[in-house]
Amino acid sequence: MSAEEPALAVVELSSIARGLSVVDALVKRARVRLLMADPVTPGKLVIIFVGAVAEVEESLDAAREAAAGAELDVLLLPGVHDDLVEALADLTRPPVEGAIGVLEMTTVASTLRATDALLKAAEVKLVALHLARGIGGKGYVAFTGEHHFVEAALEAGDEAVAPEHRAGYELIARPHPELDWMLGRL
Repeated sequence: MSAEEPALAVVELSSIARGLSVVDALVKRARVRLLMADPVTPGKLVIIFVGAVAEVEESLDAAREAAAGAELDVLLLPGVHDDLVEALADLTRPPVEGAIGVLEMTTVASTLRATDALLKAAEVKLVALHLARGIGGKGYVAFTGEHHFVEAALEAGDEAVAPEHRAGYELIARPHPELDWMLGRL
């Protein structure tokens, strides 16, 4: 694996105050780009950052040192799928074409792990990615494509996450047009 390959890291912390120190430590350690460093329900701080693998690994080490026991979940995704990084930066939602798959997870890290796995497993497009805000710290992803691709993606995303982090799994074979409108509002 090349050090120039993109990587994504997530750190979920139980303390917002500690989280600010963690952000400071990780951005000082190596050259990475913050995509999210936000307080979320129920009183957690979620930090997501990207960069070259070596830099992300260095910053993640610094974050874990600074967390001092406040970490709830951690994720490192070397070779992260480009569509996932784009969705985190600014999701431009394609229309629903075909079936819809939805995965819901208990943490932001598990949602991103599942999303990366499903994007790598099948030809699907993201139509919604919601992380933590207003849903108790959980996350969900919705995606569209041909029925067999959506099935394969659901299976890959679900299998990529430990059972205790799985909260829901749905396949909608022939969605009504109103569902496309609703996904645009989520």
